[in-house]
Amino acid sequence: MSEVDRAVSAPAAPPPYPDTPDMAHLHWRDPGLIGRVRLAFRVATIALVLVAFLPFYYLWRGLRLSNPWPKLFLRAVGRACGARVRIIGTPLKRDVFYISNHLSWLDIPVIAGRNGSSFVAQDGIKTWPVVGWLCRLNNTVFVSRGNRMGIAGQINELREALVETWAITVFPEGTTSDGSGLLPFKSPLLQVLDPPPPGVMVQPLYLDYGTSAHDIAWVGEETAPNNALRLFTRRGSFAVTLHFLEPFSPADFPGRKAIAAEARARIAAALSASLGGVPIV
Repeated sequence: MSEVDRAVSAPAAPPPYPDTPDMAHLHWRDPGLIGRVRLAFRVATIALVLVAFLPFYYLWRGLRLSNPWPKLFLRAVGRACGARVRIIGTPLKRDVFYISNHLSWLDIPVIAGRNGSSFVAQDGIKTWPVVGWLCRLNNTVFVSRGNRMGIAGQINELREALVETWAITVFPEGTTSDGSGLLPFKSPLLQVLDPPPPGVMVQPLYLDYGTSAHDIAWVGEETAPNNALRLFTRRGSFAVTLHFLEPFSPADFPGRKAIAAEARARIAAALSASLGGVPIV
């Protein structure tokens, strides 16, 4: 067989990044020596920051002071992963329920590193090594989709977390998307706002990774370890913009479904504008 025939018959090498995020788990490759160095550096940086901040976290907690250390730690995590965050709009400081679109686990350090909020997460994450413990340090409220009998207790936990941290962020899509659209919002995640606690506002939040969304998104069948490895070995930094949209009072809307619809409409409008006016269904 000639060299030309061999070149024609040889299968094409897969691209370094997939054509669609759904195929990302099939295309992750050994990052090589430089990638391993990036991985080691980023993991070591996060570990050192954690060790440095933990004593202060527990000291502030013991003194019952407002605890800034989870926010500072998560900001360091986002920066170590390459996120360079820009803010548009004015985030409310307290008594606020943020409703955001969702692309990746990285959304959590990116958002909380700026607004210091707690999060609502699936209860399965609670048992993850290290990650579950870190979530508890940030007063994450774990909810079970299948435990309908425990909804009242989960609502009470959300209310307590709101008192403790002054702000909660929820991802009502219930899972991650690739950033090019919005999934339906699941209104049961907003049950705590029906009826809303007195004085609490809702602030929609549009998370925009720009041209890096394709690389950052965690969707399809990609595993959590593979996605984390892709991000930790990724070259360089990337821009991410937090659009804090106009807040509204949930008391002005009749129930959690109407609240979810209003928040989604505002985020969809911001997403459409960032995509050049493409309609968001």
